[in-house]
Amino acid sequence: MRAFAALAAALMLSLCSCQILPETQVSVSPFTFHSSESSQKPEELPEESGSFDLSLVPEFSGEPSTVIHGDIPYFTKDDLTSEPFEYYSELDSLGRCGITFSCVCQEIMPTEKRGSIGAVKPTGWHYDKYDFVDGKYLYNRCHLQGYQLTGENANERNLITGTRWFNTEGMLPFENEVASYVRRTGNHVLYRVTPEFQGDDLLARGVLMEAYSVEDSGAGVCFCVFCYNAYPGVSIDYATGDNRLSDPSLAEEAPQNTREPETRSGYSPAEDCDFVLNTNSMKIHLPGCESVQKISDKNRQEYSGSYDELIEKGYSPCGACHPEHSVAQS
Repeated sequence: MRAFAALAAALMLSLCSCQILPETQVSVSPFTFHSSESSQKPEELPEESGSFDLSLVPEFSGEPSTVIHGDIPYFTKDDLTSEPFEYYSELDSLGRCGITFSCVCQEIMPTEKRGSIGAVKPTGWHYDKYDFVDGKYLYNRCHLQGYQLTGENANERNLITGTRWFNTEGMLPFENEVASYVRRTGNHVLYRVTPEFQGDDLLARGVLMEAYSVEDSGAGVCFCVFCYNAYPGVSIDYATGDNRLSDPSLAEEAPQNTREPETRSGYSPAEDCDFVLNTNSMKIHLPGCESVQKISDKNRQEYSGSYDELIEKGYSPCGACHPEHSVAQS
């Protein structure tokens, strides 16, 4: 794919230090990817690149990610730029996200605390809970372009439904690698994340993550990986997002299905969660937090409802149990 062929010229005409490019300014065609045995890192990007086929990605075997194309991204020389930009594909007819692409640099990294993303309900969204899942909720709203990289909050074109494990064990380590490099060097990184849906599935099978540091020709950051949207011990129906326990050893920790029926559009009612409030310190705690035991009866309140409403009332999350994670935000 020769994505962003006219990107450099368009950016040079811009008077802004960073822009979110509209569909009409870029040429991004659907692409599929292939695997390669090569592991040699390129000294420079090629004139042309190959394509990727989801069917060639190994079946999920318990690892959060797998190397694709010899760990070499599918960028070409035409993609190279040190001008800041962000691109988010329009949602398709099913409401699903597509290709996201950016030139990550300090100019576009966030300088403010992340806002709420709870109002966005990506396709395939459900409120299923399992005791063995960190934060209980199986699914997170997962940023394609991580917030720490581009500062995007409730951008529906940048949020997909993904498991907690996919979010923290699959995508996050690679996001951290890019963020750490940019903060340390001040350099630029081409960064593209593409969700892979099969047919009319509402839940992505995973994402292709590609990164390439510009100034040092990939010496600092260069990877091409596929992260599996899965959770060990849970069987997932990618057509709808429905799921069930599949590991008999976890049978005693059966799922707590708190959702109401979801339509094909992927939208559900406003989410309710279970918390314990300290009405004196105005802190929000998860029921299992150690600090809950120290709250006096007069200051303790059981609460089941919207996390965002608590924040609006002046409450703040406990720094030990991080209840913000339980509302499935990525």
